[in-house]
Formats: sequence, C-alpha cells, structure tokens
Amino acid sequence: MVARDLRRTFRTKQGVLRPQRKTVEAVKGVSFEIAPGELFGLLGPNGAGKTTTIKMLITLLLPTSGSASVLGHDVVADVREVRSRIGYVFGGDRGLYERLSGLDNLRYFSELYGVPAREQKARIGGLLELVGLTGREGEKVEGYSRGMRQRLHIARGLLHDPDVFFLDEPSIGIDPVGARELRATIAGLREQGKTVLLTTHYMFEADELCDRIAVIRSGELVAEGTPAELKTLVSSGRVVEVETFGVPDEALAAVGSVAGVRSVNVEERGQSQVLVVACEPGVEVTGAVLGRLGDVRVGRVSHRDPTLEDAYVELVTR
Repeated sequence: MVARDLRRTFRTKQGVLRPQRKTVEAVKGVSFEIAPGELFGLLGPNGAGKTTTIKMLITLLLPTSGSASVLGHDVVADVREVRSRIGYVFGGDRGLYERLSGLDNLRYFSELYGVPAREQKARIGGLLELVGLTGREGEKVEGYSRGMRQRLHIARGLLHDPDVFFLDEPSIGIDPVGARELRATIAGLREQGKTVLLTTHYMFEADELCDRIAVIRSGELVAEGTPAELKTLVSSGRVVEVETFGVPDEALAAVGSVAGVRSVNVEERGQSQVLVVACEPGVEVTGAVLGRLGDVRVGRVSHRDPTLEDAYVELVTR
C-alpha cells in the first residue's frame, strides 16, 4: 500500500445570518508505504485526519490531490479492484443484525460478499475460531458484549478473504478483558499474513501490536518508525512523575522552564494529578522541579523510562 502526497480539502459554511464559506484542509500531503504482511499504526488526536486518510484509501472519499494505491491498484481509477481486495472495520458496534445469531449474520454477509455456497461453512468456521467466538455463534447478537460484537465485525470484514484490512479504532469503548481478546484477534491477522492498517488512541495497544507507526497531527505526518524508534527519537531521557493535588498554571510554567526539562504534562489520576516531566538524557531535574512547585502539596515522586505514550504526547503537542 502506498500513499503519495495525499490531500483532502472540505468546504464548509459557518454562521447563520451571514454564512461564510470556509475551506478546511483535513489531510495535508500525507505520504507513507506499508509493506505486505505489515501491521502499520496511524496515530493522532481527534480531528487529526486519520479517518479521512483511511476513507481515501478504501475509496469512500476522493483525494483532492495526490495518489494512493492498494496492492498496485489506484484508489481512484481502480475502485472495484481495490474494494474486492480490502476489508475494513470502524469503531462502534453498529452494522450487525441484533436479532440474528452471530452465525446467521455471517451467513447473510457471505451472500452479500459473493462467497460461494460450498465454501461458506468452512470459511465461517475458521473465522469464528480466529475471532474467538466458536461456541457462541448460535447466540443472538443482542446478547453479545461490545467486544464480542467488534470481533464479529472483524469476522464479517474477512469473509471475502481480503489481503489488506483497515481497523479504525476497533477497541474504543471496550472493557479491558474484551480489549485483550480483540488485540489477540488483531495479532492473529498478522500471523495469517494480512496487511493491516490500525488506528487507535491506546498507546499500549499500538506498542504491543504495530510493526511501524506514523503519527499524524493537524493533517500532517510528524513522525514515522517502529515503536522503539519513536521512543528514542522523541524521549531519549528519563521521565519524572510527581503526584500533586492542584497545580496552578504559573507552577507548571516554572517547571517547564527548568534546564533539562523537555516537556511537562498533567494527567488526572483519581483524585490527584500527576505531573509527567520528560527530561533530557543524563540530566537530573527532580530537585529543581520540586523547588519550582513551591507550596503545592506533593505526594509520591517516581522515575521511569519513556513510553510510546510519552513520545506521542510530545509529538502532538509541539
């Protein structure tokens, strides 16, 4: 799969009494390549252009300019060829017939996908095993958990045996157990040799699953590499975490001005806040950081190595 300088512009109207036309450039020259059999992550905040990029790649949106191809087929000129070779699942649990069983859903969609009748039984059985629903296929979908529905969505998207699979935030809103089962299913796609493009907001998920990752911000790619490369590229120093209870803006600014501090972010964890301070390599800043907090009440202080989430936060907040 190849994307070359992909761009997508939308025109919108703003205002009621005197509406004004506004041009929004959702994707601004995105380029990347995904090798066959690779699990590629596309990460970015809401509104960064992830879903718009995917919709261009799966032929649901025309690029304003640039080009893209899937398995050598142009997404504009060869729409039918592209669609016959891809599968996709968007986050959420809609799109299934709740009063039918999981098995009957797959039988129905097999007919829509044109799967030969003689192949349906074996293919559906194999997919139920892949997504971990063997033994539950006779139950109505209305009784499935959200995680089970997402895995059924994946099975549905694989009925025509596509070579390339798109997963747009598949684990959103799923409980931890269901998310773990879903990650196992996604890992199984790679083991089958499928090429997968995954978007997610869960950094540990991307770190665990993806061979390579691209980070998109405001419609532009700002970094690309393996999870390990992204961590090294952005946050090669240590991370100091300071538990606090209410931090004024001036204290945050003071911490950010400490020599050797690369970035400061605040995370809400229960009833406390945690200052996440990324440091330059080889620099000790703990004492200076605590000093700049002044009268702010401080709890536990800890040190750790940077994670993919630390790298991601730095990239999208620069």
